[in-house]
Amino acid sequence: MEMELERQREESLEIVLDLLKEKKYVPARQELLTNNSVDIAEMLEEIRDELGLDVAIIMLRSLPKDVVADVFAELSSDSQVEIIGGITDKEISYIIAEMDFDDMIDVLEELPANLVDKILDRAPKEERKLINTFLHYPENSAGSIMTPEYISLKKDMTVSEALARIRAHGKDSETIYTCYVKDESRRLIGLVSLRSMVVAESSTKIEDLMIPSDDLICVNVLDDQETVSSLFTRYGFLALPVVDKEERLVGIITVDDILDIIEEETTEDIQKMAGVAASTDEYLDTSVWQHMKNRLPWLIFLMISSMITGAIIVRFEGLLSQVISLVSYLPLLMGTGGNSGSQAATLVIRSLSIGELDLRDAGAVFWKEIRVGFCAGLILSILNCAKILLIDGEPLLVAITVCGSLLLVIMLAKSIGAMLPLLAKRLNVDPALMASPMIASLNDLITVVVYFLLATSILGL
Repeated sequence: MEMELERQREESLEIVLDLLKEKKYVPARQELLTNNSVDIAEMLEEIRDELGLDVAIIMLRSLPKDVVADVFAELSSDSQVEIIGGITDKEISYIIAEMDFDDMIDVLEELPANLVDKILDRAPKEERKLINTFLHYPENSAGSIMTPEYISLKKDMTVSEALARIRAHGKDSETIYTCYVKDESRRLIGLVSLRSMVVAESSTKIEDLMIPSDDLICVNVLDDQETVSSLFTRYGFLALPVVDKEERLVGIITVDDILDIIEEETTEDIQKMAGVAASTDEYLDTSVWQHMKNRLPWLIFLMISSMITGAIIVRFEGLLSQVISLVSYLPLLMGTGGNSGSQAATLVIRSLSIGELDLRDAGAVFWKEIRVGFCAGLILSILNCAKILLIDGEPLLVAITVCGSLLLVIMLAKSIGAMLPLLAKRLNVDPALMASPMIASLNDLITVVVYFLLATSILGL
């Protein structure tokens, strides 16, 4: 199904591009409108890349007013900035005014200060004050991603009064399925669902239907967005109330906003796990210089760690000169150790990110990985021992050295790979940093030391 939709989108894009190349703007507009706002936004970016920004702006201007804001909200931040630079202040104000509040804040955060000032000058006084409040919340906090567009009720309302309020204000709200009950001081005192109101008698009081605040899960405006996303993932919320330090309700976060956050956080973790500095820019939109800056620090770290590993190997040069065959098994040990550590680290990092593990589980994690490492190491050691003796024709002591090292290296690699992310969490460092590059480098050092010390002890050299 997904592939079929993608094929249809590509065919529609080809039709639009062909029509625009012939300057047939009206048929191109009609074809564009056969798609939803997300696909139209992607097509406008393709049009910008293929035919230039001016053509993309012409097509955006040609869209119906009720579609323009939705399409603009789906564009990448770079495209939004470019388009805003090419349209009039009146058009900017209209687009911003028609956007959902949380989407508007996302756009304003990306715009240059002079453009934000222009937009704020045209905004109504109350809205301008609200926008300024949201723009001053810390980046990546719950306050920066919430929306104030929600339905609020009072506990002494009847169901009929509440439904009348929903009908009056529902069009401008992010969601109507969950309504929030506040007291006179704007403190959150409860939550009531639309379903419970629809099936209740019209004279029933909201107080009798609401879930009290003591039973609700809320987040603070300063909570990190990653904490918020983990709550959505764990409990399957559609919306989550956001309160300030006085427990006053200031906004809500909805699941559609969290899907974007989860994608951002996942992308950031993957980049860190690959030894690349986190970046929200698209791959092709990032310059060669920026790509180099994002990757170079880890490459330098890996180069230095490799130098240290090489120095240790040189230190045992005499041992290697007497038993040349030991060198041939070093890549096997280093590769297996690195992979073993990365496996454990990846699983622990993933479990930490989705809340399956916390610091209290460190002992259980260590004990489990030690046992996993022993079982895996024992099986691999037996297989390698047979190969070394029967195929390679090496002496028994060499087989014992290699296989004994392999067992120890796998056990150490898995336990260290599991513990480093937990240590990072304890030090308030992103556990994703303790992934493949660092684990592999550390395990290379440990492998070389364990191997040569065991060889010295067993072979008596």
